[in-house]
Amino acid sequence: MTQLNGQVALVTGGARGIGRGIALALAQAGADVAIADLERISGGAQQYSTATIGGFTEAQKTVAEITALGRRAVAIQADVRQKADVARMVEETVSRLGALHILVCNAGVVSVASVEGMDEDTWDLTFDVNVKGVFLSCQAAIPVLKTHGKGCIINIASIAGKNGAAGLAHYCASKFAVVGFTNSLAKELAATNIRVNAICPGILRTQMWEYLAETLKKPSESKEDAWQRYIKGMIPLGRPQTPDDIGQLAVYLAAAENVTGQAINVDGGVELH
Repeated sequence: MTQLNGQVALVTGGARGIGRGIALALAQAGADVAIADLERISGGAQQYSTATIGGFTEAQKTVAEITALGRRAVAIQADVRQKADVARMVEETVSRLGALHILVCNAGVVSVASVEGMDEDTWDLTFDVNVKGVFLSCQAAIPVLKTHGKGCIINIASIAGKNGAAGLAHYCASKFAVVGFTNSLAKELAATNIRVNAICPGILRTQMWEYLAETLKKPSESKEDAWQRYIKGMIPLGRPQTPDDIGQLAVYLAAAENVTGQAINVDGGVELH
């Protein structure tokens, strides 16, 4: 595919999982890609507390995959919670790849906690990455997109942004916020020909799922048993989604000149609105 030839995309959280799937799909469609990710993160959510997540190391591997496809790619280390980091991320994309036409806000965190038992740091980290990170990334990219007379922003939300779930109130609230932000920004930027949409993935077996499975599985279950239970019990089509599924929709949205303000599910029929 070559429908994105000559375009430059920036994917936050693009090192692995959904972000990697999107980055590869955009490259296969002809785009050059900057991948922003983080090696270490400090914060309150259980699996992220001052943790080495290896995002920048993995980003460099994804860059190698993209360059093998014949496209240009760069890895940028950035924390989407930090305004200065985000500004540098956008500036570095433009300086190293020459432009910015497509922004994909994918960086995110998840954890499991009841509202009653949740600590404030866990709530704050979730909103800082999942919501503030989207806001700061869009804010930094919009002036650059305007210079081209058009552009595309794709925010990665979740079906958790369409329906709540016990133990995930903070995560669901953050993804509802992303959907609302996307709807509003689409209206705000329509006159500038910058389109803004959200993708709402369903159940994918990514690093996030591996954490959730360990937390949510029944005492007698293995993670594989829990995975199969969720697939068979929740997804009408009876099969999980993949990062490539999300990447295919991202390519469509990057090229679809008359689609904006939408939050599109990729979930096998779990959510029908």
